[in-house]
Amino acid sequence: MKKIELVREISRTANLTQTQATQALEATINIIKNTLKKREEVRLVGFGSFKVTTRRSRTGVNPQTKRPMTIPATQVAKFVPGKELKEIINTNKKNR
Repeated sequence: MKKIELVREISRTANLTQTQATQALEATINIIKNTLKKREEVRLVGFGSFKVTTRRSRTGVNPQTKRPMTIPATQVAKFVPGKELKEIINTNKKNR
């Protein structure tokens, strides 16, 4: 599903105009981004959690030179699905 399709679904199910649905989605995304930027977690009970984790530095291989190189540690956003979402996904797999 693309963003425009998500906006259309929000508009239809929440009985909003597409402009209002776009504004609501943008506001939600910006709130999640700003919260993660502060290194805080966003928990949506039944859906999942967004959080920032640290990916350790590691050794990789430069594909051009084939020489080992160190890939530095970095902060990454991570989504962990909640119990209800896991159950929905797994239920759909069983019914296929």
